[in-house]
Amino acid sequence: MTSPSPVTGHCRCGRVEFALTAPALITSACHCVGCRRMSASAYSLTASYPREALRLTRGETVLGGLRGPFLHHHHCDHCKSWLYTTIDGVPFVNVRSPLVDPTLAPFIETHTAEKLPWVTTPAVHRFETAPDLETFHALMGDYPAWAEEMRLTVENGCSAPRA
Repeated sequence: MTSPSPVTGHCRCGRVEFALTAPALITSACHCVGCRRMSASAYSLTASYPREALRLTRGETVLGGLRGPFLHHHHCDHCKSWLYTTIDGVPFVNVRSPLVDPTLAPFIETHTAEKLPWVTTPAVHRFETAPDLETFHALMGDYPAWAEEMRLTVENGCSAPRA
């Protein structure tokens, strides 16, 4: 189990709150320039959850960031926090993982071709762009055991094992 259910999260100002009623399917760090700019960091951290597991419990989101006909970045209208991303036709939602559980380390890294040269993460799998769907689904099957090991490592006061 990757995290107890349900877990809750909120934006920086607290006007938008949400609950997740299922464990994370997989976690990742995205190094693409777009995610770096939206997160104002070296990469964005994501935990993917079944779409039906996400429930807004307070407030509403607005669309922000770069958006297109199938990609939707949800933000708080007041503090502008990037909360989660939905992609049309994809059965999961990508929640900014530090909003719900700071111990959710990235299992995979995507878009490493755009990675800043000094950045490292404990991710086990790295992809120059994004993994194909077959590989991604296989990794989702491997993630729960790895996440449990990571959780136990953190609970025991150890630093996360390096890949």
